[in-house]
Amino acid sequence: MNSINQERVLVDKVGDDVRDVAVHIDPEVTADTAGAVYKRIAIRFIPLLFACYVMAYLDRVNVGFAKLQMLNDLQFSEAIYGLGAGVFFIGYFLFEVPSNLLLHKLGARRWIARIMITWSLLSMCTAWVSSPLQFYVIRFLLGIAEAGFYPGMLLFLTYWFPAHRRGRMVALLTAGNPVSGMLGGPLSGFLMSSMAGVMGMHGWQWLFILEAIPGVLLGFMVLRHLNDRVADAAWLSAEERAMVQRDIDLDNKVKTHGSVTDVFRSGRVWLLALILFCIIMGSYALSFWQPTIIKGTGITDPKLIGLLTIIPYTAALVTMILMGRSADRHRERRWHVIVPALFAACGFVVCANSVHSSMLSMTGLTMVAMGVVSALPMFWALPTSFLGGAGAAAGIALINATANLAGFISPTAIGALKALTGTLSSGLYLVAVSLTLAALLIWACIPSRLVNR
Repeated sequence: MNSINQERVLVDKVGDDVRDVAVHIDPEVTADTAGAVYKRIAIRFIPLLFACYVMAYLDRVNVGFAKLQMLNDLQFSEAIYGLGAGVFFIGYFLFEVPSNLLLHKLGARRWIARIMITWSLLSMCTAWVSSPLQFYVIRFLLGIAEAGFYPGMLLFLTYWFPAHRRGRMVALLTAGNPVSGMLGGPLSGFLMSSMAGVMGMHGWQWLFILEAIPGVLLGFMVLRHLNDRVADAAWLSAEERAMVQRDIDLDNKVKTHGSVTDVFRSGRVWLLALILFCIIMGSYALSFWQPTIIKGTGITDPKLIGLLTIIPYTAALVTMILMGRSADRHRERRWHVIVPALFAACGFVVCANSVHSSMLSMTGLTMVAMGVVSALPMFWALPTSFLGGAGAAAGIALINATANLAGFISPTAIGALKALTGTLSSGLYLVAVSLTLAALLIWACIPSRLVNR
């Protein structure tokens, strides 16, 4: 608590710092000029980062669709699947902070490309697992390979967009989550059905092989198109580069955690890791168990299950973009996380009480998707409002790594509870409680004056 009190003192100085820096802003730089420059930056970077995020999320959760066939083919139990799905996050946790620090040191261009290529090749290797041990090992290595990817992209955005412009950029980037769900469901169902038996392999094997190829290609595109620093952007004029760098410097002026030591000593950073942990419990419950929930209502065709997953993710995509615009327009951050988290919690309760109704289950899943998919990008406006420099690299990675242990605990706990009780309901109630706790912690412990910028 002492560290949090010390941060409050620093936050009280923010207004003075902003006024001190504001006098240096060139009055000739109008809002329209700045808007046009940042639009060019967004057009150059966001579509590529968006495509990378789509493939990252697709490669991470396609095991949820492969489960529909591979459990029978490999004679895996629900508990084996849950542990294998979750062990990914152990490797992810162990290498997240080192990976992001290396990105900060070596540059986003090379490091994000390395992540894309290695994880795609490892995801492809999942097609040839034949035992639980092989499944666990490849999932663990996949977690190591992907460590640092999402926090690395968030860190990259802090190099190019000041806080009051970053909320919408993070929302556009994270739109890859629902889009991957919209595309991944039908695509996975189609591949598993149409490729079964080709060259003597199962449909789920082709799923892992074919969905890995775009990730490798995108890795090489990252090497070609990303710029590590504003000063490297030859496609901007000298005046435009100076304006962007000035905005970033002003943004960094009011940040209170600029070193790795500050991050590890900060009670607020660990609190935010707990909050994100609770939200991610819901995110991966949706990702890993949505096909199973739909199948449990009596729908067994993989193609139809894939098509039905478009509904929740389409609603989530629209909601997330609107929430990002609202948060930036009103410069309000806390309630844009609290409300979606509570809405998702209600959705899990609906799912838990409608296991035999397709209509009610789809309603609950849509509520869950709208809530957790919107809460995740809105959450990242909280830590990036006070983390800067090397502290941002370490802090974003530490929060993300610690919180993503929920990716191990969520599927493992739900799988164990399902094996114990024979139903998903108890696990879904657990996740609803987790999301409610996240909302309460933000409301009670995160001051608006720290994050509302």
